Amino acid sequence: MSRHAIISGAGIAGPALAHELTRRGWRTTVLERAPERRDQGSNVDVRGAAREVARRMGIEEDIRAANTGEVGMRFVKDNGSAAAQFPMDSSSERDGPTAELEILRGELSRILIEHTRDSTEYRFNTQIAGLTDDGDHIWADLDDGTAIDADVVVIAEGMRSRTRDLVLPLEVSDLGMYIAYLTIARQDTDDQWWNWHHLPGSRAVHLRPDNLGTTRAMLSFVSDVRGLEDLARDDQVAILRRNFADAADARRILAALDQAPLYFDALGQVRAPHWSKGRVALLGDSAYCVSPVGGGGSSLALIGAYVLAGELARADDHRTALTSYEQFMRPHVASAQDVRPWVLRAANPRSRAGISALHATARLAASPPARAVTNSIGRRFGRVSADDLRLPDYSDVSTTTTPNPPRG
Repeated sequence: MSRHAIISGAGIAGPALAHELTRRGWRTTVLERAPERRDQGSNVDVRGAAREVARRMGIEEDIRAANTGEVGMRFVKDNGSAAAQFPMDSSSERDGPTAELEILRGELSRILIEHTRDSTEYRFNTQIAGLTDDGDHIWADLDDGTAIDADVVVIAEGMRSRTRDLVLPLEVSDLGMYIAYLTIARQDTDDQWWNWHHLPGSRAVHLRPDNLGTTRAMLSFVSDVRGLEDLARDDQVAILRRNFADAADARRILAALDQAPLYFDALGQVRAPHWSKGRVALLGDSAYCVSPVGGGGSSLALIGAYVLAGELARADDHRTALTSYEQFMRPHVASAQDVRPWVLRAANPRSRAGISALHATARLAASPPARAVTNSIGRRFGRVSADDLRLPDYSDVSTTTTPNPPRG
């Protein structure tokens, strides 16, 4: 009889894990409390070893086909001209701010679900209400009154996972910054750059292209006030209107606030002391959210799903598999989470003088000689990250036939 995994979360990590487990003969059930797949959010990237994971999963070409078309990142001045720019360079050994594989979060989730929906049971509008581990199996009581059993339960939810708190409650480390993500109508003046406009008061307006004919906008600000992410949408909208009333390039965003899809959150990190308890494991942001400041969260989610699936399929018992997964991933996660508070402040200056200084530094860093030196130093002394990660070889682990292609 095939082993069964219950996976809570249908974002990126959850469907990726289902993809790899079903390839190796497991039965998978993915639960998602949202009524349907979520399209919200901005760009994510697939970097370093995650690109190799995508190749092994057979989804790399789908990711390329759904690329946002972003050509690089640039800091812009008040008049809209570029203060410094960092074009995407596919010939470089390391991706810059814009990766070669740049995709919307919702598009990556769509691809993963399309590649697994014939082999995985998806149950939307459903969440876990309780878990009972009897030693031989684990039972999940669902909020619809039913219960299902499995060999393992994997919580692949977001940074503020509710299901995680049933088993491994912890506090999210707040970084003191809020970001509002919106999808707005594209204008003729919108280009293919990620345009980042700094404003005094540690605020910023971001505009980024997508592949769906719209523009992805972000409004970010640093604040010592905590808990704004828990406010009602109307209150969050009022805060955004007040904070960005003086920003000319934010006017079209503010005008769209009442109708545009909005996701408002506080940046934070998850540093769980343990990633498993009994037959329950954490994966992706619920285990090790690095935040957009640390970067690479989606890449680590893909890598983590690949490693967890490989270890579960290889090991004779879940304890060995979950221990091996955590031992392999922890050093790379710790490196990605090594974000100093001063870096966040330096990237979001409070004064116009600070913004000018940041732009001057960025112009120097963007020059060809400086980029060559940076790449050289990175190759010699770069810290361990998803870029440098050598993936385990699971070719000795039996697999089923070629993964199901997406249904057209």
